[in-house]
Amino acid sequence: MTGASVGARGPHGQEVGMTIAAHQPRARCDVSRRALLGGGLMFTLAGCNSAGVELPNEGGSPAPTSGPLVGESLGSGPVRVGMILPLTQNGGPSPIGASMRNAAQLAINDFGGPYITLMIEDDHSSADAAAQAAQAELGTGAQLILGPVFANDVRSASTATKAAGRPMIAFSTDVTVAAPGVYLLSFLIQGYVDRILQYAVSTGKKSFAIMAPQNDYGNVAAQRFQDMAGNLNAQVVVTARYSAGQMATAAQQVGAAQGQIEALFIPEQADAMPAVANALSAANVKTKFLGTGVWNDPRVLKLPQMQGAWFSAPDNSGFDAFAQRYKAKFNGEPARLATLAYDAVTLAAALARGGGSDPYSQAALTSVSGFNGVDGVFRFRSDGTNERGLAVMEIDDSAAKVISPAPRSFAAG
Repeated sequence: MTGASVGARGPHGQEVGMTIAAHQPRARCDVSRRALLGGGLMFTLAGCNSAGVELPNEGGSPAPTSGPLVGESLGSGPVRVGMILPLTQNGGPSPIGASMRNAAQLAINDFGGPYITLMIEDDHSSADAAAQAAQAELGTGAQLILGPVFANDVRSASTATKAAGRPMIAFSTDVTVAAPGVYLLSFLIQGYVDRILQYAVSTGKKSFAIMAPQNDYGNVAAQRFQDMAGNLNAQVVVTARYSAGQMATAAQQVGAAQGQIEALFIPEQADAMPAVANALSAANVKTKFLGTGVWNDPRVLKLPQMQGAWFSAPDNSGFDAFAQRYKAKFNGEPARLATLAYDAVTLAAALARGGGSDPYSQAALTSVSGFNGVDGVFRFRSDGTNERGLAVMEIDDSAAKVISPAPRSFAAG
């Protein structure tokens, strides 16, 4: 088996793309690079022992397409792929949807153009429109649907994909919409929690507190932290919950127990963290603070109380290189979710390149070795959730600095 990296290089040589693997003749294993398209795009043979998804031999015939294209079409490949994005919301343009659409175009330009034809439909941030978009794209021969973004839209659109027997790679963070055949590419709360808690325990910490908001994010994060602590033989001494703007009482609960805890987990969004930090200062809470990837935001990084805090997140280097290329092409900054669209389109094209009548089989999509995207390695589980290689960052001098690098590959199993 040989590995292959499909992608483009940013201005400083960083590779942005998707690592796959395919059967190649043995004699080709010592070939280092071969240009596929102009503009610096390279097909890299990374060595015969590289990890990746095993693709069928090239030369197979893709399933026939049918009917006229729908929505905006990008690329000219024989395999049709649908994409559903919230291009508009509340009757106006959606910056997130537009940024993800641009990222999809970048992926087509970089690699995907000869292998897939991408059809992009606007779901207007509506579940009904998402279902209609999925039906339209499937009706014209889409073998895979990428998106939508919002949970209700995914739930609605996946009804159509399941009925058609076609897979979906969606961008919601709500694991309740994941299912066999409905794969989530997003950054899941569960992954953030697992990584930061495992790291904290590896440093010798065994007793924790949780201070979490009374909302869906806080509910999921607090429960996952509690469950994972049990798996790691760690103890959660106190769980303090609070409603919006009512952090003081929760902070006092943590303060009363701080002699028994070695770290405090705070699954809170960046916009609320200044108020949380002030409440913890008022309650004289002094311990190691732990958080998730939503802390990778200047509003958190600059807080004096958060200096020395740890949080889990994808390595910044991949996104930074992607953002430079995006800005050069579109003269603007990408939304953070844009990399999901880029990786989804690149993965769809890479699998289509392998040929065969079913390039998006469950076996291909749930490869144990996974894939390497802009934000690092990831793999889909058979239940539709994912596992990502995340780094652990420490907030130091108002910046996020890596203290535990993200893994570059997955162990088998």
